[in-house]
Parts: sequence; structure tokens; C-alpha cells
Amino acid sequence: MKKRIMVTGGAGFLGSHLCERILKEGHDVLCVDNFFTGAKDNIVHLMDAPHFELMRHDVTFPLYVEVDEIYNLACPASPIHYQFDPVQTTKTSVHGAINMLGLAKRVHARILQASTSEIYGDPTEHPQRESYCGNVNTLGPRACYDEGKRVAETLMMGYHRQNEVDTRIVRIFNTYGPHMLPDDGRVVSNFIVQALKNKPITLYGGGLQTRSFCYVDDLTDGLIRLMEAADDVTGPVNLGNPSEFTIRALAEKIIAMTGARSPLEDRPLPADDPARRRPDITLAQSALGWTPKVALEDGLQKTIAYFKNVLKT
Repeated sequence: MKKRIMVTGGAGFLGSHLCERILKEGHDVLCVDNFFTGAKDNIVHLMDAPHFELMRHDVTFPLYVEVDEIYNLACPASPIHYQFDPVQTTKTSVHGAINMLGLAKRVHARILQASTSEIYGDPTEHPQRESYCGNVNTLGPRACYDEGKRVAETLMMGYHRQNEVDTRIVRIFNTYGPHMLPDDGRVVSNFIVQALKNKPITLYGGGLQTRSFCYVDDLTDGLIRLMEAADDVTGPVNLGNPSEFTIRALAEKIIAMTGARSPLEDRPLPADDPARRRPDITLAQSALGWTPKVALEDGLQKTIAYFKNVLKT
């Protein structure tokens, strides 16, 4: 059955891939974005599709449309962007969730909230399970994003329990792939751009922190599986790749794959930067039948090819 599906933040990195995938599955897509970090270049190839519609809108203001499903992805997700205006970042997560939940309640739509592994803070539990409540500094420079997403989760469950809104919560771990911004400050895009320009690769705190990197196609598949899951699967559900790498190992791999002459340059560790990050995906495997399939090297090859093209233009 053809559905009317709205993706907020639809011109962003994740949102643009999700819009494309939903269109391929035969549904109508309403892409909503205020273009703070989203880019028309990410969706220009979709603009002539008869079942794709673009709306410039900020989710901190109410929206009145008729849809069957809502993917609420709107919010800057890289530290550079979400720390640029921490008040607006918090508003986007909190007011945005309130407005999208109000819409979902009015039109009886199912809504999926894109939360984040950042709600676990600098974790004292490893790997991180959905039952772990986190270790977050509410006053730190990352709090606008961390706490905003935590409140968005609270609102989702509040509307679900009080108003019987059909909600889903996904906690997204480090994801990478084409359509990332070259200057977004995320580790994969940073390293690839620096390597392609033969500039020093910036490591923070010696690069001994660990992360788990999920390719965007795997993540998109997980989002759709969660949206289509049984009614009792409300989440939160971790989505990410459980393979764990040090940041230094990632830098060395990207240097080797690009043939770069980039040296490694160490810098002080930013405040509240998590020492370890790895998802426990047992729930995603059992409830969604989801396991990431794309190996890091294969995903990096596609991402490097994308940035080579971007840097040519």
C-alpha cells in the first residue's frame, strides 16, 4: 500500500538517503528541511520524481500536513554544527519533537524519533545496551545535543503512554557515507578530506578513543525496519555497527586507502569526548532481524570516491 511519508531533516546526510530509499519502495515522500545543515545537492536527483515533494520548514514551528508516517531526523548532528547555536539545537530537538508529535497525534501517524548514542555520554558500561541510562554532563558543550535528544525520547514515551501515539525511538551510533558535509567535523569526513588534500590528520588525545562505524545503507535499512516493526516494538533500539576501532586505526586505514602523505597530528581531547563507544545490537537483531552488512573498508571506498568527486567541484 502506498504511504505518505514525511522525513524531517530530509535534505541532510541520513535524511537524503532515507528519502531515496522510501521512493524506491513506491511511497510518496515529503522532505522537510530548513537547510541549516541539509543541502539541495543531496536531493537534487530526486526533485523530478513525481512522488517527491520538498518543503522548506523549521520544525521548531508547527506544521500542518496529512501523512501516514513521520521520520523525525531534523537536528544538526555534528559537534561543529550543534555547538554553533546550542540554544537552537536544544529547541530543534525539544520543540521539534513536540510539534511532530502533535502532528502525529492529530493525523494518527506513526512517528520515529532519531535519537543518538550521545545520550549514553561517556559510558561506564561497555558495550552500551538500551537499558543503560548514560553518563552525561548536563552543563558541558555537548549537552545541547545530548540532553535535547534525551528530552525528545522522554516526549516520545510521554505521548505514547498518555495519548497513545504510535512512536518509535532509534539510537543511532556513528554513521558515515556519501552526502556527509566535508567540513562537518565528524571523524570519517575529517580524515578523508584531510587525506585527499595531503594535510595532517588531526587526532585528539592520541586517537586512542574507540568508535563503531556503520555505513549509511545499513543504517537506512534499520530505520525502515524499525518503522515497519510490530506495534509493541517502540524502542529505544540501538542501530550501529558493533565492530570497534580506535580512531588512530581509522586514520591509518584511510591514509593507506587514499595513498595520502598525511602525517598524524595530535591535539588535546575535547571536553566530554567519550572514551569508548560501541552498540549492543542484540535487540535490533531479535526484534528487527537487522545486522549491518557493509564492512568498514567497503564503506570507506564508497565514501572516499564520493569526497574525491566533491573536492573536484
